[in-house]
Amino acid sequence: MGSPSNLVTALPENLSTHIYANVSCGGSPKFVCPSGKGDSNGYAAVVYIYASDLTLEESAQPSVSSVEGELATASTLSGVADLAFHAEDPGSGVYQAVFTVDGVPAGTTLVDENSGHCRDVGQTTDGLPAFLYVQPCKAVVNADVPFDTSTLADGTHHLVVTVTNAAGNSTVALDRKIAVLNHPSSAPPAGASPVEVGVVLAGQHDAITQNNTLPSNGGNASPAALLSVRWSSTSHTTLAAPYGRSHTILGRLTAPGGSPISGATVQALYTPAYQGAPTRALASVRTSSTGAFKVKLPSSTPSSRITLAYSSHSGQPAPDVTSALTLAVPASLALRIAPTVSHAGGTIFFSGALHGAPLPRGGKQLVLEARSPGAAWRQFQVLATGSHGRYRATYRFRLPGPITYEFRALSPREADFPYGAGSSNVVRVRER
Repeated sequence: MGSPSNLVTALPENLSTHIYANVSCGGSPKFVCPSGKGDSNGYAAVVYIYASDLTLEESAQPSVSSVEGELATASTLSGVADLAFHAEDPGSGVYQAVFTVDGVPAGTTLVDENSGHCRDVGQTTDGLPAFLYVQPCKAVVNADVPFDTSTLADGTHHLVVTVTNAAGNSTVALDRKIAVLNHPSSAPPAGASPVEVGVVLAGQHDAITQNNTLPSNGGNASPAALLSVRWSSTSHTTLAAPYGRSHTILGRLTAPGGSPISGATVQALYTPAYQGAPTRALASVRTSSTGAFKVKLPSSTPSSRITLAYSSHSGQPAPDVTSALTLAVPASLALRIAPTVSHAGGTIFFSGALHGAPLPRGGKQLVLEARSPGAAWRQFQVLATGSHGRYRATYRFRLPGPITYEFRALSPREADFPYGAGSSNVVRVRER
């Protein structure tokens, strides 16, 4: 385990649908291989495969039928609408639905995680998804996937939904024009008098006056304000930081001429970095006499896009200006092993916990790796955490020592967990 001399690379001309290995015991004429020698099973010659990296190819596309739901049939859409369909792929399996609006990617949805098998574990250099199983996704699915139309401007859009398999091949499930209406006009009834207009609008928002104006947000309020923000610890827009630490955002709000906008409310929102995550309110702060403000993030904030928003008038439906920063947090996990001294045939027990939330449905996928000190890490087991992030595993030593091994647990990057790839502490175990 771990020695470069144990690594075998298959040449392209030798690739096939099976893995073959030959091993023999021989010597001079009439030589007989001894029995009861070699490994713990009594074999004189034996090949053990501890791990393998396989690249699988599939050219077939998934088939899609029985397409229905609001996205497919409704004349006007608002809020979250669904698309239902039946899909089959006997090769790598049905992976995800990809949404494109007006030629621009608008999101993806994992169709069925297949008990955690159908998850992209990343770690590729070409950007393609990687999996830990030969057929990671289900061959047949009846799916019902949501799409949030509130992210689109009201009006007509060109929507295309494709279904992909785990190999990256796709089939168009829906291609149509859609009409989106999420912000209907609040105009008063036709024929209403100016006084009646004021009464109708005031009933919708207490801050609205009879002349249909909203109160200004801060001194020198302006819809063309400049909102500058930065991390307190770096000038970069992306801050990479360990799990469990609080961070501060510094900002300043000024009018077009550079004069400060004082006493204004600035909203801080965050969108966690996982598939389909909603944008939530984080904090509301007021600017000082110089237009400066400060936002302190909770230590539990995961990898997120942090958006600061300013509206020149209180109560208006959309901000006039926004500015964004990115927080990148790797996964944090701990590993314990007992005992730390063992022998051939002995078993060691792994336990630990993955921090952070929300966890994917069915638990977060983890990878256990081992090596001899100084050698390359080799994967030997894949497992999933429980609902609270805890995990357990066992390993039995098969070859005799003495040797020392190092073990660690990895949390690969996944689309449904708002943390980057992370690794645990390294634990050494001595086999006598």
